[in-house]
Amino acid sequence: MALAFGVASGLGPVAGISGAIFVGFFAAIFGGTPSQVSGPTGPMAIAMASVVVIYSDDLATAFAIVMLAGLLQVALGALRMGTFVSYTPYSVISGFMSGIGIIIIALQFHPNLGVEAITGSIVEQLRDLPGALAAMHLDAVIVGTLAFGICIFCRGTCISSCRLPWPP
Repeated sequence: MALAFGVASGLGPVAGISGAIFVGFFAAIFGGTPSQVSGPTGPMAIAMASVVVIYSDDLATAFAIVMLAGLLQVALGALRMGTFVSYTPYSVISGFMSGIGIIIIALQFHPNLGVEAITGSIVEQLRDLPGALAAMHLDAVIVGTLAFGICIFCRGTCISSCRLPWPP
């Protein structure tokens, strides 16, 4: 998942793996809760992609923005501001997560057609979709469709046949 989020952010797979390693390292050092899951997330990949697109000519500025956002999150955590998240309406969180999902799906159109994804905003990528459809590679479409089908049709079967003690 870290590889995919690194690619979706526009920084490449190495950035995704590096981010996952550092997040795991700092989560282990600073602790957390027993149910805390640390790792790269879709919303952060999309936020990072926005920063990279806007500051693509100056990655040092993009890195500084990301580091300042991280420091702001640490400060808000130290001030215990996370308790106010419980006042956020469900519709806001649902809409936000649905929007992130739509963006991630749209970012996968070009790779699943076997063409190089263009850099730029999501609107530019969707605008380029007719050209991608004209240049698509049938092998990539078959592999992508097969992988998607396996994920959809085997999801329930694999989970129900698994003998793991889940939920703990």
